[in-house]
Amino acid sequence: MPPARRILLVDADAFFVAVARQVDPEGAGRAALLIVGGRPGSRGVVCSASYECRRYGVRSAMPIARALALCPEALCVPVPRAACSERSRAIQGVLGRFAPVVQASSIDEWYCDLAGTEALYGHESLADTARRIRAAVLEATGLHVSIGGGTSRLVAKMAVEVGKPKPGSGATGVHCVAPGEEAEFLGRFRLAELPMVGPRLAETLSRLGLETVQEAQRWPEEALVSRLGERTGRWLARRVRGVDDSIVSPRERQKQVSREDTFARDLDDDDLLERELLRLAVRVSADLRRQALRARTVTVKVKDTDFRVRSAQRTLGGFIESEGAVLKAARPLLRQLRRKRRVPLRLLGIALSHFDDEDRGAPLPTTQLGLFAEPAALTSPGACRDGGGDGGGASPFPEPTESARDRALTRALDRIRERYGSEAILPARLVAPAHETGPRVEE
Repeated sequence: MPPARRILLVDADAFFVAVARQVDPEGAGRAALLIVGGRPGSRGVVCSASYECRRYGVRSAMPIARALALCPEALCVPVPRAACSERSRAIQGVLGRFAPVVQASSIDEWYCDLAGTEALYGHESLADTARRIRAAVLEATGLHVSIGGGTSRLVAKMAVEVGKPKPGSGATGVHCVAPGEEAEFLGRFRLAELPMVGPRLAETLSRLGLETVQEAQRWPEEALVSRLGERTGRWLARRVRGVDDSIVSPRERQKQVSREDTFARDLDDDDLLERELLRLAVRVSADLRRQALRARTVTVKVKDTDFRVRSAQRTLGGFIESEGAVLKAARPLLRQLRRKRRVPLRLLGIALSHFDDEDRGAPLPTTQLGLFAEPAALTSPGACRDGGGDGGGASPFPEPTESARDRALTRALDRIRERYGSEAILPARLVAPAHETGPRVEE
């Protein structure tokens, strides 16, 4: 029989709050009541809140205004995005010293597969190894992490919730489930708390009289299949017993890169909205290039003044990465959404997906710029399609062009911005005098 798998989930404790305190020790660092997500008066949402704020009912994804109404004494600050990315990479670097395979699940969560390391760590318990990892992360970054462990990703995910040292919990930051104890451990949870058990399935299970994992464990697998169907029934029967064969992969495929702005006030002026679209195109294309990716699908998302969310999408015939090409692809989509429903907007966003990442992680090639080179069209141009919430079909929009010169130029701009700051070089329209839209919250 092969040895039991040894999987950890490392979760940075109140990550955005902790980083905000490191970045601003005299301000956020001194505030027990801290909300990270935007400035007071902004219309963004809470990204994270200190444990002290959570006692007042403040939760992630709650509107900033609502959070401050519940906890008016709280200090509210924007998300320190650059610092969060840097700290995330630093934590992953520490984990790579302990585990042969590390997979980033999000900016503040990582799965580690320690298979084959038993002798390396003197056959110590998984919990002891987890404690050493936790201490190493704290020493290297000054940040606390909680670690859950077990024989599967599912068990590790649930174990880390038990291990988090929340005030009054008595937890120590590490909780590992021994092989053979998975079903008993999971029996303490409600079915709705299990990953991938969404509201609709939870409601169906509730109608069957199943609220807790322990209740579902008493049902034979065939009984679940007869009530839920072959696929869902067998999946749930394995799930509630801790059976999860999914592997820890060193690199999970990126699905999309996106940026969104929530405006301080609703915008209805087309010129202002297209200016904000340009601002988003600059940021999201820089994020794309930073990950050595190119994209074919561009999606524009809007949230109307009445909170209705709409989107339009097009898939190009070739891959793009420059801010100019992203803007040329996104602008017709925004105009289409505006024509279909002419109302003020409270949010605008751009998402890029459908990546050419076969050589992902390799350095992007450098290109010598020619002073008089003619722009070349994208290779293999094809029909665009509009999608998202506004239907589909062939698009009359022209394909954006992007030459090797365009790509080399944007990478040169990246190097300048990396050295002198993101505002060092901007499109003229973003620095020319114009109406100010007020504070934004990037979500």
